[in-house]
Amino acid sequence: MRDVVISPSELGGTVKAIPSKSQAHRALICAALSEKPAIVECNGTSKDIEATIECLSALKKQPCVLNVGESGSTFRFLLAIVGALGLNAEFVLEGRLPERPLTPLYEELARHGCVLSPQGSNPLCISGQLTAGEYTLDGGVSSQFISGLLFALPLLDGDSLLKLSGKLESAPYVDLTVEMLARFGIKSKFENNAFFIRGNQSYNPPDSVVKVEGDWSNAAFWLCAGAFSQNGITCTGLNLQSKQGDRAVLDVLERFGANIIRGDDFVTVSKGELRGIEIDAGDIPDLVPVLSVVGVAASGLTTIRNAARLRIKESDRLAAVTDVLTVLGAKITEKDDGLEIHGGLKNMHKENGGNVRVSSWNDHRIAMSAAIAAAALCSQPVIIQGSEAVDKSYPTFFDDLRALSRKGQG
Repeated sequence: MRDVVISPSELGGTVKAIPSKSQAHRALICAALSEKPAIVECNGTSKDIEATIECLSALKKQPCVLNVGESGSTFRFLLAIVGALGLNAEFVLEGRLPERPLTPLYEELARHGCVLSPQGSNPLCISGQLTAGEYTLDGGVSSQFISGLLFALPLLDGDSLLKLSGKLESAPYVDLTVEMLARFGIKSKFENNAFFIRGNQSYNPPDSVVKVEGDWSNAAFWLCAGAFSQNGITCTGLNLQSKQGDRAVLDVLERFGANIIRGDDFVTVSKGELRGIEIDAGDIPDLVPVLSVVGVAASGLTTIRNAARLRIKESDRLAAVTDVLTVLGAKITEKDDGLEIHGGLKNMHKENGGNVRVSSWNDHRIAMSAAIAAAALCSQPVIIQGSEAVDKSYPTFFDDLRALSRKGQG
């Protein structure tokens, strides 16, 4: 376990957004399924992206062993694809991934020709041939289940209908999938809360290089940190028309009262008079940890709702956020499906008289949120235990934090 010490700092300066993990997964999968060579430009990597690359390479061997690490996207996307390809595969899972639910995707795959070892098995084995037909998924469980089938169903011999019951949560992630599929010539039609997908389609790459755009989910840590910065933090390499749902961080920060300047491919956020707001996290669950940090500093009450799915992420993120911010001195109440944050704190954990230790909960987004809180809101150094959790999505996070700390002080 690797500990890191974060000292209070006036953050400021410019940082370049790392490549979007969400878009990289989708581009790499489409490229691997293509009938012709495809070029994907991704100027950076992480454990999750590397897991997808290694698993796609392993698909060429039979029987194939796919080590997905802790990447839920890699696992859930490829599980359906392996079924569509009719391969025998073992999925090796790490961290909390074996505990995270596969229902209703698991049952739909089994109902359509796949044979799977029991849920919770590690490795989880799949064999058989996925068949076309009518599928039904609860739209409120995981958008990754829907995306996995959207990748897989076009490869089958017959047409399929993917019906969604209930409200679709994290809809922007499904939009990202549909957008990438379209770039590779795969078509689907969405109406009456269902996708109609023709079978026997072929993946064909575009003539141009597929460039992975900047990651709004990870840029959000710097943009939220900018809300505490007098000089501001600028994040470059962002597509302001992106279908990434976490682009909504700008709208949320504006509602908090931060100052925002939008450019062609950059955003600058600087300090404003922050006030508490209500946040519906249905489409932006990954933003909850760092938005909670902003809520701590905002005057009044910040309420986050529609976030129950955070309990089945790399950690129980509602419990993890509550734990970390409470240790640092915040007043935060954990609810069944969200958080209540009584804000207005300027200097957290002043009364503790020494370094304070917080756990990363082995969760990249908890580790990064704790670091932003420690640098921007605490009056003494904070030790983050298990800081290597950031390697999952952002291995250079602490390097970028140090650079912004120096520039802010300068």
